[in-house]
Amino acid sequence: MVLSEANCGDLLHSLTLEEWEPLLSLIPEIESTSSFGEWSRGSSGNEGAFQMPWCTPAPVVERFLKVIYGIPIVISFDWGSWDEGRRMVGDDDFDYDSVDLLTKCKLITAIVRNDRFCEGLLVSAFESGLMLKILRSLERSLRS
Repeated sequence: MVLSEANCGDLLHSLTLEEWEPLLSLIPEIESTSSFGEWSRGSSGNEGAFQMPWCTPAPVVERFLKVIYGIPIVISFDWGSWDEGRRMVGDDDFDYDSVDLLTKCKLITAIVRNDRFCEGLLVSAFESGLMLKILRSLERSLRS
């Protein structure tokens, strides 16, 4: 399920800690995971056909996707034009505690949605620690 940007703020704030728990419970597993996906090489086939490389996400990434759509925290918005979000994730020192719950969910949404157009982006967000930073910040804000 995907939330409408117009009314998602109230819904996100109405979720109980118990409803967030499936997502928060992934944090220890993410912290202990060393590989978040496997890249397969593309190939040149017969008659000039070419197969692009592809990425197979690790099980924890697959569970993450099921959880965020199941809670739901994925928001329908124009993530491709969201320059503010692009600046946040592009800054290695950005303090995710400085943004609200809605913005954190929009960041998660933008990364997940962008992965559809740039295969491996979600796996890269896990490998770089970006997704873990966002999830830890989300957990701190929900438990405070």
